[in-house]
Amino acid sequence: MELAVRLNNAKYVAFRWRYELTISKKVALALAVAALTGLLAQVRFPLPWSPVPITGQTFAVFLAPVLLGRWWGGVSMAIFAGLGWAGLPWFSGWQAGFTATGGYIIGFVLAALFVGYFVDKYVRSRSFLTMLGLMLLANFFLIYIPGLIWLRLWLQAAGTSVASLAALLSMGLIPFIPGDITKAIAAAAIARGVTPKTAYNGEVDKDKWAQWRIP
Repeated sequence: MELAVRLNNAKYVAFRWRYELTISKKVALALAVAALTGLLAQVRFPLPWSPVPITGQTFAVFLAPVLLGRWWGGVSMAIFAGLGWAGLPWFSGWQAGFTATGGYIIGFVLAALFVGYFVDKYVRSRSFLTMLGLMLLANFFLIYIPGLIWLRLWLQAAGTSVASLAALLSMGLIPFIPGDITKAIAAAAIARGVTPKTAYNGEVDKDKWAQWRIP
């Protein structure tokens, strides 16, 4: 019991420290997470029938708002997107510019802002199951919807016709589901382990968390 209290106190100190950092240090952390996203983008498994590969980068997308909070998690993904579009080759396959994955990358920013909102505002959200649910919701709606729209437009611009919605889903959604669920489970487990179960920045439910058991 004493060890658990000490661990939670250490998490509180770390997150409070992160919250109180200077702007320059927060920018540095955002750059570091953006670079991590770029590295994980190179963990890739190409699909012969799709211009979109399976990658490890969504793992970093899930962790960015947990480690940096809502706004700076979003900033880290915006840095990843902006520098990649500007020519820095850290998209999947060491690519840069507006590739077939551009819509998913826009979704990375939206997903980080969405998950980070709950991490910052609700102590209760830092449970494993809640984190997993939020990450999967962000993944399948905020990442895949803009990703699929962009992919369809990109294929049309490249002169490739998409016969049906099923064909589009087979290129941009269905093959990625097992990996995304696995990455979300791993990220939610890490989030559960590293986030404090104590309010550190005026969370909405700061007066209620003590009555809850956060699994």
